[in-house]
Amino acid sequence: MFMARAISKRLLAIVALTAISAVVRGAEPGTDAAPPATLATRARSELPKTMRAAAIDRPGGPEVLTIHTLPVPEIGADEVLIAVHTAGVAVWDAGIRQQLMYVSKPRFPLVMGSDGAGLVAAVGSAVTTLKAGDAVYGYCWDNPKGGFYAEYVAVAANCVARLPNGVTLDNAGALGASGLTALQGIDGALRIQPGESLIIHGASGAVGTLAVQLAKVRGAKVLATASGEDGIALVHRLGADAAVDGRHGDIAAAAHSFAPQGADAVLALAAGDGLESCIKALRSGGRVAFPHGIDSEPKPHEGISIVPYDAISGPEEAQLARLNRAIEVRSFEIPIAAEYSLADAAKAHERLAAGHVLGKIMLRVR
Repeated sequence: MFMARAISKRLLAIVALTAISAVVRGAEPGTDAAPPATLATRARSELPKTMRAAAIDRPGGPEVLTIHTLPVPEIGADEVLIAVHTAGVAVWDAGIRQQLMYVSKPRFPLVMGSDGAGLVAAVGSAVTTLKAGDAVYGYCWDNPKGGFYAEYVAVAANCVARLPNGVTLDNAGALGASGLTALQGIDGALRIQPGESLIIHGASGAVGTLAVQLAKVRGAKVLATASGEDGIALVHRLGADAAVDGRHGDIAAAAHSFAPQGADAVLALAAGDGLESCIKALRSGGRVAFPHGIDSEPKPHEGISIVPYDAISGPEEAQLARLNRAIEVRSFEIPIAAEYSLADAAKAHERLAAGHVLGKIMLRVR
């Protein structure tokens, strides 16, 4: 009985994904081409009624994150349904799991995950920018219909975008939140200009590894503080002009060698004494930006502007388009620190708690 049910569910999924692939080609196998909306509707009707999702029924440790069988969410007129391929495991996911931090209206079971990537399985009646079969990624904060730790997720169409050239579904699940946070820091908060000297503190993490590359796209010189020798090697590979261990290295000496007259800006992605050393290495009139949510905010310094920011500022679809354009300028890497199956989501959170995460942890759903 169990085996028959499992096979039936798998066949349904295969049928659905086959239909989605047909949309990409413009027609179903053996049929004439049909309008995209008709094909999308057919694909949606052939999807499974239920899905596997990693969710919590109460706050707690990693052990409360378990596999649930839940209904595949319905979509509204301005939403898309995504067959999730990969999902990012963000640092704030631990706070959500432990204390329901940042969740405006928690309902159990709570499916976690604010970013991920997959194939569009169905589109709402008002969606014109995407179609079934599109490979997309996105960042959808506090989504009322559940997160990306699931086989399917229903999200607003304006919080996802097609994959940029050179990025695949295998790593795009780690791009949305981290990429937008990095981009907003470089472009929005700091407004980095070609030739400026930038210190990225916490450069070997999920946001920092992308920020290094985006800063190089913008023409900056980059000093990266990283975690350990392997972190230093990683940021050098990603394009940093100089690097130093953010906890045990001599940041002041590295910064003076990097920018003897003082650096122009600091992107603060980590806190602590190391951040103070970075800020002291700025020239008069230098600037600091930090995303809301880092462990402790930078202390005020005379003659230095300090700007907090969020990953999203303005229409998200425009920011995703700008991120895609920046990524396509050069060869771009999305470092994956570790990958776990959906069933092992709790183990992914244990790895997150262990620290020394170079890049981002990711769940593979398909």
